Amino acid sequence: MAISISVVVLLAIVVVVLIRGGSVRPWHALACAAFGFFLASTGAAPFITNAISGVTGWVSTF
Repeated sequence: MAISISVVVLLAIVVVVLIRGGSVRPWHALACAAFGFFLASTGAAPFITNAISGVTGWVSTF
C-alpha cells in the first residue's frame, strides 16, 4: 500500500521540527516561506516543478 503525502505537508513538518529543535528561528522560516512564495511566481517555477516531479518519480521506483 503506497501512501502519498504532499510535498508542502512534508516540508511544513520539516520546518516545524527544525523550529522546535532550535535549528531555525521562526523569522528565518517566514523569510524562507516568503522566498518560496515569490519564487513560485517567476519563470523558474515550471523548471522547479518538473525537477521535483522527476525526483519523486525516480524515488517512487524504489
